[in-house]
Amino acid sequence: MKLKPLYSFLQGDISKIEKELEQAIQSRSSLIEEASLHLLQAGGKRIRPVFVLLAGQFGNYNIETMKKVAVALEMIHMASLVHDDVIDEADLRRGRPTIKAKWNNRVAMYAGDFMMGRSLEVFTLIEKPKAHQILADTIVQVCIGEIKQIEDKYRFDQHLKDYLRRIKRKTALLIAASCQIGAIAAEVDEDIHEKLYLYGYYVGMAYQITDDILDFTGTEKQLGKPAGGDLLQGNITLPVLFARQNPEFRAKLEKVHENMDRNDLKEIIDDLQTSGAIQKSWEVSNQYLQKALKVLSTLPNNRANRTLKNIALYIGKRDY
Repeated sequence: MKLKPLYSFLQGDISKIEKELEQAIQSRSSLIEEASLHLLQAGGKRIRPVFVLLAGQFGNYNIETMKKVAVALEMIHMASLVHDDVIDEADLRRGRPTIKAKWNNRVAMYAGDFMMGRSLEVFTLIEKPKAHQILADTIVQVCIGEIKQIEDKYRFDQHLKDYLRRIKRKTALLIAASCQIGAIAAEVDEDIHEKLYLYGYYVGMAYQITDDILDFTGTEKQLGKPAGGDLLQGNITLPVLFARQNPEFRAKLEKVHENMDRNDLKEIIDDLQTSGAIQKSWEVSNQYLQKALKVLSTLPNNRANRTLKNIALYIGKRDY
């Protein structure tokens, strides 16, 4: 099952968002514009704009308004990716060189800051104080999440709650905000946009857990980067936390460092894959998805609702 066919009826509006994104990254600095375009052309699922559009369909849907929200949220996401790659010293993103790899850290940081600034500039066109409050709170939490990720690198004794709090800030809150702000921009009732926020939060948690699973089970071609990259960078994810319960695995885990031999890393990945940790992680992801589906059952049964349900089901089965 592929993701894009699930929302093919939105393709025309998504194309408008793509054009708006290209316009938004135009800059007097050719270097900043080239670097930003490099990331934009790498593609992506554009899942945040999709959530904005679907949430808007519960209210007064106007693509001219919705695309401004979608562009702002996608550019915040793009900015966070650029900064992430600097922090993680990542050379590949979606199978292409990262901005920091193609240029350098300084260009990457300024490009990320530029995208963040442009996103806020676009968002000023939305005259909804509640939406601005939610967006500001979300950006603060995302930034805290970035710092926590740095603090938690190679910290092998961290707890499950540390991981869940980190992925909440890293992924789930921006997806939740996409759903809620999209609904607010379409002037839906408060009860509905709060429920859409919850749906987005639960789906966002499942989405990140799935990403963390695929980092160990996907191929380099599927991932656009070598398998096990998160662990090599010191990011302790849910499968690792479950596998860590085995003392022998934990002893090997504590020897992980960024310059370790890839064969030694492969041995750790092989041990993790046979430990039952992958299945346990899928079970946690599914628990969040079931909560998301429960929220949808309380919302109006329209095409957007059915599409949100199918997206949740897709996340539970995706393999890259």
